[in-house]
Amino acid sequence: MAVTRAQQPVVTTALPLPVRSRLAHPALLLTGILLVALNMRACLAAVSPMVGEIQRSFGLSATASGLITTVPVLFQGVGAPLTPRLTRRFGTERVVLGAVLVLGAGVLLRVLPSVAALYAGCVVIGVAIAVLNVSMPGLVKREFPDRAAAMTGVYSTTMLVGATMAAGLSVPLEHALGGGWEASLGAWSLLALVAAVAWLPQVLRARAARDGAGAVGAANPPVAPVRPIQGIWRSPLAWQISLFMGISSLLVYTLVAWMPTILADHGMDRGEAGLVFAFSNLVQVAGAFLVPLFAGRMTNQRALAVAMALLNAVGIAVLLIAPVPGAWVAAVILGVAQGGSLGLGLAFIVLRTDSAAGAAQLGGMSQAVGYLVAAAGPVGAGALRQATGGWTTVLALMLVLTGVVAVAGWGAGRDRTL
Repeated sequence: MAVTRAQQPVVTTALPLPVRSRLAHPALLLTGILLVALNMRACLAAVSPMVGEIQRSFGLSATASGLITTVPVLFQGVGAPLTPRLTRRFGTERVVLGAVLVLGAGVLLRVLPSVAALYAGCVVIGVAIAVLNVSMPGLVKREFPDRAAAMTGVYSTTMLVGATMAAGLSVPLEHALGGGWEASLGAWSLLALVAAVAWLPQVLRARAARDGAGAVGAANPPVAPVRPIQGIWRSPLAWQISLFMGISSLLVYTLVAWMPTILADHGMDRGEAGLVFAFSNLVQVAGAFLVPLFAGRMTNQRALAVAMALLNAVGIAVLLIAPVPGAWVAAVILGVAQGGSLGLGLAFIVLRTDSAAGAAQLGGMSQAVGYLVAAAGPVGAGALRQATGGWTTVLALMLVLTGVVAVAGWGAGRDRTL
């Protein structure tokens, strides 16, 4: 059940390190968080420019090629509910380190000369990102309790920077390394290794903190933990946050998959269509950074959530009515809306909970629902386009879904906590 901040009960927990731990110098901690965040979208974005080459290399059909980008999104939804259990058992620091290493292994598995390895790597990558998606909001909530929304903006922005960097560098890396798409995609495992090395001090200090707490015993007992949220899957507020994230993500992933094709099918040069899409991704960075900053300064975020939905609606309407003449305008509007929706959805996780444990639980639910919903977007849009012979029905349906986002965001933006 949701409560106002004035009505919040005081409860106790069984989750490790539920309060700010001050494990390391803030600069070292921030560096680790940002390097981890760089990995959380880079390996997904890097594959998009390579899909055509992968298809030719293995002789895949168009549908099978589409699964290269859909499978990781799907398994982000499948893996998300498992993370709170992992963090309770092993601690957030070790779980984050393990997920980054598994992510790097998945990147390498994906480039082995086998179709089975290609899709297995996609599964591993999706699960690893799911663990990071759920762990990071709780970690930010715990380590930066007074600046959680602002820090959410910083790391969500870094995720998009990583995606933009990877999409832009994949082809140049292929040429520079001279090893085809395998070398280009495999190189991103090095970024995961760098993040793991940067994160290792957090794991070592967390272990030292636990050992120290055990040594002092009753003379200096650990802080009483906070009880996990009860009945979160029955909470209307949790479902509103989940639907806001899920449908917003569906809109994002659908346009990630098809926006250049929509523009090209309406007569735009494919090179220019690619530039429009890249520019829209760049604008997302600004939205992802600024919107959580505004959210953290507001008593409630209803107006902000509805504004993101309206911007999505306007951008999609421009693509529907004047796709080529209005392409650059749509790119700006959709960039702000999509980046802002991502940042706001992640900010809801820390603003609507009162503990790192609660943030991990809500993150697990909202991202499980969100990515399972989002995975249907690219495939469904492609099937609908094939059935109708054009993009009008797809864009009209997306326009309707922005209304659902507005309603869900209005509920999620209330000044309530779980």
